[in-house]
Amino acid sequence: MDKPEAAAEDREREFRVEELAEAAGITTRTLRFYRERKLLQPPRREGRIAWYGEAHLARLRVIAGLLERGHTLGGITELIGAGESGRDVAGLIGLEEAIVAPWSDETPVRLGWDELRTAFGEQLTEENTAESVGQGFITVEEDGITHVSRRLMDATTALVAEGVPLSAVLEASRRTQEHVTAIAEIFTSLARDHLLGALAADTPLPAGEAARLTEQVLRMRPLARTVADAQFALAMDRRVHAEYEDLLRRRREPREDGR
Repeated sequence: MDKPEAAAEDREREFRVEELAEAAGITTRTLRFYRERKLLQPPRREGRIAWYGEAHLARLRVIAGLLERGHTLGGITELIGAGESGRDVAGLIGLEEAIVAPWSDETPVRLGWDELRTAFGEQLTEENTAESVGQGFITVEEDGITHVSRRLMDATTALVAEGVPLSAVLEASRRTQEHVTAIAEIFTSLARDHLLGALAADTPLPAGEAARLTEQVLRMRPLARTVADAQFALAMDRRVHAEYEDLLRRRREPREDGR
């Protein structure tokens, strides 16, 4: 006697147009626009009534999430089309999130002009401020600045406190930025050429390929940081030893006055 009720409970919930729009948090006009753009699967029709299911609601939530991340409707249409051609939309979205997820965990810091004058004194010049802005680290406001990285700001302040001129710190920062950009290009090229080449192909990804690539990208991220950190440490060892040996050699050389 309970079987018919259980069967009714097991059936997927269905929505009329107005109900689906309300559940998805959009207007019926937007819903119909998505249908016209073929972003939604055709509904089940019962006479003149269109019935939408949980899959339609899930699709609308995917679309909303992609729009929040800055995708255009054209790009979303392409993703949806890829999914309907055999590529898993959820897998592609997960792969995209793995690729573009932030590498930096830096937190910004705000400093007022009084704090900056205390830290840098007369070195807080228009030239040094302009150099910091040009490197993309600070934005200037009426009551002070916002630096993109508390760690970098603290390091700059500490170096100046140790007697290194602010202009020299900024020059070192500029040169470092050039080198780390080149390192980043090396690793992005490595991923593009040897891991993600299939994304540039015209043929759809095989089933499950997006998930496999996502796992590869996630494994590669810490490896890239490990290689860069180890290479930097080894390079510092080489340079420090070479500089120190050169300093000792020069100290051992006879002075020009013969003393």
